[in-house]
Amino acid sequence: MTLEKRILAVIMGGGRGTRLYPLTMERCKPAVPLAGKYRLVDIPISNCINSGINRIFLLTQFNTASLHRHIRSTYNFDAFGGGFVDILSAEQTEKSVDWYQGTADAVRRNLVHYRAFSHDFVLILSGDQLYRMDYMKLIEEHIANGADVTIAGIPFPASKVEGLGLMRVGDDLAVNGFVEKPKDPAIIQGLALSKSIEAKLTTKSEEKRCLASMGIYVFNRSVLAEALDNSMTDFGKEVIPSLLGKKRIFSHIFEGYWEDIGTVAAFFEANLHLAHPLPPFNFFDERAPIYTSARFLPASKINRCQIDHVVVGDGSIVTDCTLHRCVLGVRSFLGEGTYLEDVIVMGSDYYEGDAEIAANTSKGIPNLGIGRNCNIRKAIIDKNTRIGDNVVLSPEGKPDGTYAHGVLIRDRVMIVPKGIVVPTGTVI
Repeated sequence: MTLEKRILAVIMGGGRGTRLYPLTMERCKPAVPLAGKYRLVDIPISNCINSGINRIFLLTQFNTASLHRHIRSTYNFDAFGGGFVDILSAEQTEKSVDWYQGTADAVRRNLVHYRAFSHDFVLILSGDQLYRMDYMKLIEEHIANGADVTIAGIPFPASKVEGLGLMRVGDDLAVNGFVEKPKDPAIIQGLALSKSIEAKLTTKSEEKRCLASMGIYVFNRSVLAEALDNSMTDFGKEVIPSLLGKKRIFSHIFEGYWEDIGTVAAFFEANLHLAHPLPPFNFFDERAPIYTSARFLPASKINRCQIDHVVVGDGSIVTDCTLHRCVLGVRSFLGEGTYLEDVIVMGSDYYEGDAEIAANTSKGIPNLGIGRNCNIRKAIIDKNTRIGDNVVLSPEGKPDGTYAHGVLIRDRVMIVPKGIVVPTGTVI
């Protein structure tokens, strides 16, 4: 049996996504649109496929309808390769009637489903991170170390590790300590990487660094079953610390680009960075493509526009606009004279027909997209929104929590939630 056939991948579908609200008002975190045409879940699934791993379980729970549609329409493998992306939603059973209580609890409840497939290793992944990794290197290192558990870690400056789980490792990268989201500066400094490990890293830093957990784990099959034979609910807070000193736990150091898309601010900046000439994450790598739904949309039309650092999704129509550092999703419509700066437009799920446009116009409802002569800065415009003519939107000078016409400011970013109608002439 090849190594690829000895591996099952399990992708965590995430919790309620409260820090990304209102982008998660009608969808779960992995289903949030990314980079004009993708969804966050496309990243770990594509990494699996590019690593030769094609047996993938996706554990879901909250607002899953759009995620399920995307998975069904995108990841249909041929019958001869044995590959699949199987969705496992929280379900009531004889043993449990409530929802997943955490990452470990979600994996535990589905052990019965994994047993139907031959495997020696379980690769556990997050569904809301932006990075590119060859998981086979991680698993080969796991085997070479004779490890029971391997945790992927990324070196982070000690001043920027807030909210991350930190590992203390020996020079052989064996994990001998794990602290979930420490705040005490003394504890953080005590977890700093040794000089010998720092010397081996390809990236250099003048500041001391700690090894932060990426929430990516490799478990030997039997070890995972044993580790979950209890009531623990979370890997970082409970399961990993409980295994220290009892199992062989190693770290795998990853030095590439990695972003945890956990907050509105992180999502906003990660998307806008993709409009840079040399973005930190490269979607143009033919050796490791990122897969997504094949929509068969027409090419976009950009007419008489001034654009600078802009990503434009398929099927968009943009006329006589000025755009600076923007990401436009599929089927984005922008009217004449509109100005956008630092704006993410997620686009639309459909095109309006003439009859629908006429009916909405008679009722004073704007067309899908952004109308004429609008001025919008530092904003996220979610899908299927309708913004009328002469609308001004900007979070500058306004506190978080400001709310009007369904529009909300969070993390100093103005958000127009999915399906919202902003009337003509609105100024926020």
